[in-house]
Amino acid sequence: MIIDFHTHAFPDKIAARAVDSLKVKINREPETDGTVMGLTDNMKNSGITLSVICNIATNPRQTENVNTFAINTNEQYKNIISLGSVHPDSEKVESELLRIKNAGIPGIKIHPDYMEHDIDEEVFYETFELCSKLGLFVITHAGFDVCSPDHIHATPDMILRVIKRHPELKLVCAHFGANCMWDEVREKLCGKNLWIDTSLAYVEKYDKDLLCDILLSHDPDRILYGSDCPWCPPGKNVKFIESFGLSDSLNEKIFETNAKYLLKI
Repeated sequence: MIIDFHTHAFPDKIAARAVDSLKVKINREPETDGTVMGLTDNMKNSGITLSVICNIATNPRQTENVNTFAINTNEQYKNIISLGSVHPDSEKVESELLRIKNAGIPGIKIHPDYMEHDIDEEVFYETFELCSKLGLFVITHAGFDVCSPDHIHATPDMILRVIKRHPELKLVCAHFGANCMWDEVREKLCGKNLWIDTSLAYVEKYDKDLLCDILLSHDPDRILYGSDCPWCPPGKNVKFIESFGLSDSLNEKIFETNAKYLLKI
């Protein structure tokens, strides 16, 4: 069983527009049409058993609609777990997190760059405290992002401050802990109270030895396979991670067991 912990899809009526806009920003052709059905078709061809859709409320007004989409998607698809999201500037952070919890959704996605707040700013405190209390995990973009090339909103140092202030928070840091900041990840984040995912590894052609060292230096129970589909081909990303030559037991944790723990399945 392979669980892809980091994918994206959009409501059918906006999927084409969303994908067209994003592909221009990141200068990359998508692997799907951006719809949930497109994601499930890709899963069949990639050997993925279950995908986690990381929805993002990029402004306060989107929060309710994003969570409605997540709830409806989970009711319709059995091989998808669609996450909620709350924008920290929303007046409905608490009510929406309760709605997410009551709908059986196990976690939320945030993207500090799109939300235009550093991850260790006070504006996120309520979200992190409530997620800790409710048992919801938080997956965040971490490190460099092309949407904010001049300011990184989730550096390893910021992440350290978050986990120190919120020790009960289940925090997942995407892109091997912090995109394009892997020396700092290895030095500061490996072994700490957080999860990392493997998203974008194949398309970015990262330093394979450095990434492998990060995986071997981190808690083996806190590593998750992720692709970032549609911006990375999930099947090829799987083969790239398998090429690291990790032990069978560690691969099983990365591709299945660790995700099941956070997803409560």
